[in-house]
Amino acid sequence: MFHLIKMLIIGLIVGIIARFIYPGPVPLSLGMSILLGIAGSYAAGLLGLLLHPNSGKPLHPAGFFYSIIGAVIIIYVARNVFHVV
Repeated sequence: MFHLIKMLIIGLIVGIIARFIYPGPVPLSLGMSILLGIAGSYAAGLLGLLLHPNSGKPLHPAGFFYSIIGAVIIIYVARNVFHVV
């Protein structure tokens, strides 16, 4: 249970920081910011797994800064490819 609460809090922090880093307004609610942070963390973890396939570790959330970078990439893709945000 504590792991879920920690994931939501870190997701919120990462999502808000990514929204402030990305140029231009990113109108997202609090819940969508949490989902953005969590998705950015898993995207960064997947990228790390693709770059280092022989690490032998399962897919897991990446570090804090890589999570922010992953969330900014998700905003970029959502805005420029899918025209969502």
